[in-house]
Amino acid sequence: AVIFVTVASSILAWVIDHWILIPSHLQPVLQITSFILVIGSFVGLVQIYLKKASPNLYKAMGIYLPLIATNCLILGVTFINSMNNYDFIQSIVEAIGISLGYTLAMIMLAGIRERLRNSDVPQFFKGKAIAFMISGILALAFLGFQGMIK
Repeated sequence: AVIFVTVASSILAWVIDHWILIPSHLQPVLQITSFILVIGSFVGLVQIYLKKASPNLYKAMGIYLPLIATNCLILGVTFINSMNNYDFIQSIVEAIGISLGYTLAMIMLAGIRERLRNSDVPQFFKGKAIAFMISGILALAFLGFQGMIK
């Protein structure tokens, strides 16, 4: 759902930004509002679709589905595309790449947390403390990839 919302929001936000906001000189005033409305609309569409197509998945996702709208990744992608003046194709590729990277990071964190449950972790590190430490180490590992592709 995050990948779909990110890519679809990026596409529609690019269209709104380049065809409406920039020509009418409203970009500084309405950009945040329009991007949030676009993201919220796509999250609503995903909710409606999942409720009809897969009620079990809809119930399993529960409260986490509406929280996609508050995911800063999606809003960040739309702003990155706008600030860097990406064309339409670059915006789509950027959105796909960022959302796939986010998915990879979430899968890795879930796998690491699963392994930590079965590991002998000192009591004062259990729970959120070790999760934050692992997240920081993983962030440093991903930082090593920065600038590899230009």
